[in-house]
Amino acid sequence: MSKSISIFDTTLRDGTQGEGISLSADDKLKIAKKLDDLGVHYIEGGIPGSNNKDIEFFKRVKELYLNAKITAFGSTRRKNSLAEHDENLQRMIDAGVPAATLVGKSWDFHVHTALQTTLEENLAMIGDSIAYLKHKGLEVIFDAEHFFDGFKNNPEYATAVLAKAREAGADWLVMCDTNGGTLPNEVYDIVSAMSGQLSGAPLGIHTHNDCELAVANTLSAISAGARQVQGTINGYGERCGNANLCSIIPTLQLKMGYQCIPGDSLPQLTNTARYISEVANVNMPVNQPYVGTAAFAHKGGIHVSAILRDSRTYEHIAPELVGNKQRVLVSELAGQSNVLSKALDMGLSLDPTSEQARKVIDKIKDLEHQGYQFEGADASLELLLREATGELNELFTFESFKMLVEKNAGQPVVSEAFVKLRVGGDSLYTAAEGNGPVNALDNALRKALQTYFPQLDEMHLSDYKVRVLDEQDQTAAKVRVLIESKDFNHTWSTVGVSSNVIEASWEALVDSMRYALLGQISLENQQKNSNEPKGLVNH
Repeated sequence: MSKSISIFDTTLRDGTQGEGISLSADDKLKIAKKLDDLGVHYIEGGIPGSNNKDIEFFKRVKELYLNAKITAFGSTRRKNSLAEHDENLQRMIDAGVPAATLVGKSWDFHVHTALQTTLEENLAMIGDSIAYLKHKGLEVIFDAEHFFDGFKNNPEYATAVLAKAREAGADWLVMCDTNGGTLPNEVYDIVSAMSGQLSGAPLGIHTHNDCELAVANTLSAISAGARQVQGTINGYGERCGNANLCSIIPTLQLKMGYQCIPGDSLPQLTNTARYISEVANVNMPVNQPYVGTAAFAHKGGIHVSAILRDSRTYEHIAPELVGNKQRVLVSELAGQSNVLSKALDMGLSLDPTSEQARKVIDKIKDLEHQGYQFEGADASLELLLREATGELNELFTFESFKMLVEKNAGQPVVSEAFVKLRVGGDSLYTAAEGNGPVNALDNALRKALQTYFPQLDEMHLSDYKVRVLDEQDQTAAKVRVLIESKDFNHTWSTVGVSSNVIEASWEALVDSMRYALLGQISLENQQKNSNEPKGLVNH
């Protein structure tokens, strides 16, 4: 039995049916290029002629000269008509792609209820449409919609659908769990039955995640003889999503011995997943297997102590195999190992037996008790550790700030910030407006510092989150503010806590700029110290 698996990506078609996902033609072209670099075999681009974006995509994608086969999606001919007169089939041909995905009904209930035709006519629709596309020179992937529900209701007819598609010349027979309600053992049994009855037929699997089983069902189908996997990056898709290729590919390749994509492409998986989430403007779950930021993150002190000896103690694979990395989190649960590991990552020398190490651990735990959280604010943690080890030479000193927020009837709110700082021997006092208090503070702080530190032009705030820590205190409750910042090459997060949301925002904002200037701080330390600096951060 072949150990090679064909990967069919439908992020650009099925994935865009997910709530909150909308891709422009440019977005789709960027994603197609990224998927091709990863090494998938098929990229389903959309439905030709259904909208202007897809029309533009199919026209422009030819200019990319991709290795993957670009595939157009459509349904079988209409009932009681001729395939050569069907506009949908003609648009698939006119798209100029090498392959077409043709969806047809395999559940007798759907044939009667949705198509409102006979079982015999549905078989004719499938056979005619496939034969016509094959006659026009296209590779045809036949997606048997609702196959598993159809098989459970009428196994003879569902089998007849696949047999008809095979007879008409379909290159792939793909069984779809369209409603996402089938269990892994059922998938295995049904695919095994089809593998036996249609001996030698090229079978594929397309699952949805309505029972959180899309990945498990896909793996069951592969074990039963399927050789094509259809899915999406990050599991995007309608309702609860499609099978997540970011979990399926490494599991098949690293654990089950199948070849899905080139081995040297697998380390691109994490970058691909995160890149596509950025283009789609959808936040990735931090705990997403293999590619999430928390997939190889360790928090408990005992765990960290163990992974520092051998990462296999708490990691099922080496994260580098999929392009991810190990992370050690620091929190109130942290032990000495967590802090020492973070310090080591930063190039800092921290003696585990020293009073200095004990104090910084106690300080972190005290701050966490106050409401600070460093798991999602690595930049604030790094500043704290560098301060504790004497590696932080402050470039500016805060003295005061004031806020003015004014609202007049019928007019938008006006926010103005006044900031007083000291840089070296200079005292600075600046004012700036913004579309809100935090934006005004950001503008005033930049206005004061950019003459001295022009590199701040390269950074900007990319996300801002506020969480109430104790709802029982209502409007007097403490809040935790997390700010994410970016420059051309990096992303970092900082935290602030206060019962005043403006003060908490200010803390996180100042930390963000202090972190952006770490390269400048390292340079000044180097000038002061002729010895080799202990740890430089490239920003």
